[in-house]
Amino acid sequence: MMTEKIEDPAGDIAWMRRVAEEGRQGPMQGASILFGAGVIYGLASLGHWAVATGVAEFGMETVNVIWLGATALFFLLLIATLTRLKRNRGVVTSANLASGTAWASVGWGIFALAASMAVLSWRLGGEAAMVVLALMPSMIMVFYGSGWAVTAAMQRSKPLWILAIASFAAAPLLALLVGQAEQYLAYAAALFLLMGLPGFLLMRAARG
Repeated sequence: MMTEKIEDPAGDIAWMRRVAEEGRQGPMQGASILFGAGVIYGLASLGHWAVATGVAEFGMETVNVIWLGATALFFLLLIATLTRLKRNRGVVTSANLASGTAWASVGWGIFALAASMAVLSWRLGGEAAMVVLALMPSMIMVFYGSGWAVTAAMQRSKPLWILAIASFAAAPLLALLVGQAEQYLAYAAALFLLMGLPGFLLMRAARG
């Protein structure tokens, strides 16, 4: 005889209430990763703009070195931060666990997207490849918007919802600049304002 699963609406409501309370009371962990991503990739985007406009007198092949170097530096920061968080883990709230999972998914999604774009660019070659790569900033801002949206829901934070909406809005705005060096200047500003600065403020809140 099969037993039916008994649902517990009261238990579900209590769990959601606990997540909401934890989101209000517990500061977000791992904000240093967001801060590092915003600063490192923001500087890389500035470097890309400087090379593309001739401010920095290097060949365009230098752009690949800049982005690869930024990625290597970010992974070093990521490993160091995750090791520190694991050592000083303390109490992990449901809200922080959900937010952490969301941002980890964002990171892996961006990695998969970058790999896919690299393969597609290699297959297409020429100007078509450049157009494909030029869409990366917009796509990454969509990922960031999703990360902020989940975090805002878990933390029940209106300012974080503003970050989510701003990140989504930045995506088509960056697409308008495809083919212009100014795209990477705007992308740098978006990374500093929508990732670096919020990450820094969340770091301060967690330490306070």
